[in-house]
Amino acid sequence: MTDSRTSTGHPAGRYDVVVVGGGAAGLSAALVLGRARRRTLVVDAGEPRNAPSAHMQGYLSRDGMSPAGFLAVGREEIARYGVELVRGRVTDVARGEDFAVSLEDGREVRARRLIVATGLRDELPGVPGVAERFGRDVLHCPFCHGWEVRDEPFGVLASTPAGVHQALMVSQWSKDVTFFLHAVAEEDLTDQDRRRLSAAGVRVVPGEITELVVDDDRLTGVRLADGSFHARSVLYVAPRPVPRTGLLEQLGAQLDETPFGAYPVVDATGLTSVPGVWAAGNAIGFAEQVIHAASGGYRAAAAVVGDLLMSELDAAAG
Repeated sequence: MTDSRTSTGHPAGRYDVVVVGGGAAGLSAALVLGRARRRTLVVDAGEPRNAPSAHMQGYLSRDGMSPAGFLAVGREEIARYGVELVRGRVTDVARGEDFAVSLEDGREVRARRLIVATGLRDELPGVPGVAERFGRDVLHCPFCHGWEVRDEPFGVLASTPAGVHQALMVSQWSKDVTFFLHAVAEEDLTDQDRRRLSAAGVRVVPGEITELVVDDDRLTGVRLADGSFHARSVLYVAPRPVPRTGLLEQLGAQLDETPFGAYPVVDATGLTSVPGVWAAGNAIGFAEQVIHAASGGYRAAAAVVGDLLMSELDAAAG
């Protein structure tokens, strides 16, 4: 009987690590693993959270780079170290001596360790025009895009009373901010909310936003249910984050319920409650920016490298 093996000596279809997710966290992890001479497979569904944005900001040395360009460079870098990348999805995973990882194309591969970097998706308010303009002049993060729209007239759409925090934050980038209560009743604002909004110079307007008004492919304002028009060139919204935790749940990982969704309980390296399974990026929290995700992927991969080595040495020592 012959044993089909790769040039690295691994049985075909068996990897040291399978990384699920090819965004900043997954590619960063794969880069570290490849450089550590670990046979690694990245399975990438091609759904990065920041895909609607034309550029990303706040990443030292990559400020202003397009998300697509950033990922393209990352894929080129991991390929230099022999990391394999498959476009597609993981449809099933089972624990055993190794992890059995099923792909949507029908293949099954084996992995000694897993890094889950599946991220999350943003569920946007159901106002006509919001989804189409998200990442352009409908924004959610002032740290990501505030500088580019500084001093323009901002609107903030309140999906929950927590929208007060967003309205206060964006007032650092513009002194012309209107807070549209939308789904929030005036009585839901606390006295402290009102004092802070007033101190920040934020105008509060009750009423539901029913449509965005666009002229020549530019946001010019919003219209309320009462028919009134309010000129604004930027609208901030607060999407509801929906973590992609299906694989982690399937593996029995402990999740922690937060106001922003359920995320896996992890240690400082990203190790979940499931032995051999790490998580990184937006898979562990909604506020992980690209630079945080890349750092988290690095930490998880370094921990995996050490974990694999110690298990091999223990096995060799008997």
